[in-house]
Amino acid sequence: MDFFQLIDGAEILSCSGNAGIHGVEYDSRRVKPGFCFLAMRGDSTDGNRYIDKAIELGAVAIVTDSATEIPRPGVAWAICAHGRRALSRLSANFYKHPAEKLAITGVTGTNGKTTTTYILDSLLRHAGRKTAMIGTVEYHIADRVIPAPHTTPEPLELNQIFREALNEGATEAVMEVSSHALAQERVFGIPYDVAVFTNLTRDHLDFHGTMESYFQSKATLFKGCGTEPPRVGIINRDDEWAEKFMKVANKHCDKVYTYGFAAGDFHAENAEMTSTGTRFDLVTPEGRVPIFSPLIGKVNVLNLLAAAAAAMERGIHLDSLAESITHIVRPPGRFERVSAGQPFTVIVDYAHTDDALRNVTKLARDFVQQAGGGRVITLFGCGGDRDKTKRPLMGKAAGEGSDLVVLTSDNPRSEDPQAIINDVLPGLAQTPIKFIVEPDRRKAIGIAVANARLGDVVILAGKGHEKTQTTREGVFPFDDAQVALETLHAAGYTAETEGSHHLHGSHIG
Repeated sequence: MDFFQLIDGAEILSCSGNAGIHGVEYDSRRVKPGFCFLAMRGDSTDGNRYIDKAIELGAVAIVTDSATEIPRPGVAWAICAHGRRALSRLSANFYKHPAEKLAITGVTGTNGKTTTTYILDSLLRHAGRKTAMIGTVEYHIADRVIPAPHTTPEPLELNQIFREALNEGATEAVMEVSSHALAQERVFGIPYDVAVFTNLTRDHLDFHGTMESYFQSKATLFKGCGTEPPRVGIINRDDEWAEKFMKVANKHCDKVYTYGFAAGDFHAENAEMTSTGTRFDLVTPEGRVPIFSPLIGKVNVLNLLAAAAAAMERGIHLDSLAESITHIVRPPGRFERVSAGQPFTVIVDYAHTDDALRNVTKLARDFVQQAGGGRVITLFGCGGDRDKTKRPLMGKAAGEGSDLVVLTSDNPRSEDPQAIINDVLPGLAQTPIKFIVEPDRRKAIGIAVANARLGDVVILAGKGHEKTQTTREGVFPFDDAQVALETLHAAGYTAETEGSHHLHGSHIG
């Protein structure tokens, strides 16, 4: 491929020179001989500062979003109107437009994205489809699994994953689409066949500023990201923002479906939650079918409904859904049980918003009541260098849903952990609940476990699948599930049961 072919269709303001292109890169450290380096302004740095470094490493072409940069001699050169849009077009051209050859479902929302994409990916695979899956926990490329550095990767990585998936026989892709990715146009040029909205609750206002701006970013998925709008929009009618999303979807999508716990085009009837899973009748426009899922709780019923609606729109028959749903596996760090034979339940969950804390504590409360007693002990913290306004809201949610709260640290980053805790306390103080403050998360987990009695549920909230803790001193290994298991062993519980760490099933107790 030559330079002219690479920049075809991009918003190029001027260009000069030509060269054979053997790769594309936006990180100068990864440039190799024969590459084109795309220099663009980002949130934390300006790639144009590294143009000469890229040329030293062998770049033969430069695409820049800076009109003030002077073309370097002997190097093909182009000025683009918008860096990330250009990256999207160059990446698509270099990898021969793989996204256009896949049927892509995008899932957006504050909570539920990961579980919904996992369920949908599982349903498609059980029906014999080969898929790519891109999300917070991990990426799937056909039958391979790789760690996920970002919920939604940059366009270059996205097109590379899609190309690899196509080469391995994939026909479908399922992906979480974050509000950051939509606002930053990381998914510009990606055509979505189906778009799913799970919910919108307070989060990421450090980036978006207002809830309206947050909504507008997510609504972009239903309008088309530099492409035609999705063919189908699927909306959670139980969410308070549903009406606004419905207006956008009805204007842009060919078909729009709603889902909800008790009403909607897709809804549940005769729901029954047990210690081993959830039973309900799945009601759809095509009929109804009894369902048993190993996932538990009302929130997961909504996730199942969203995934079922998307699966049916991707051609999965209703009759096959019942069997497929029986075999689904929850993603790591989502209501994940950790057991060493203790007489109480320890759960690791990714809940890191006030809405998510309400959901997870409500689920735990349902179980202790169903079991005839027991308390809900919730450990959580709030992330540093993030939206401070949600901190007291999370404190209030945890206090309202728990019998004991252990307030600790959760990726304080550059902030003082105690300062973050002080921001949480006013919300927690609005509830009559007893709480304990321990900034050291490992010690805090020890306190939560030490306070647990027969029949209690201990929730370790916030980090979920994450394997590190980020502080002003650096990034350190930290896995809530592993630390919990070590804590239980130190307390004298040593029975190694199946799924004692990273159990993806749903049994409680």
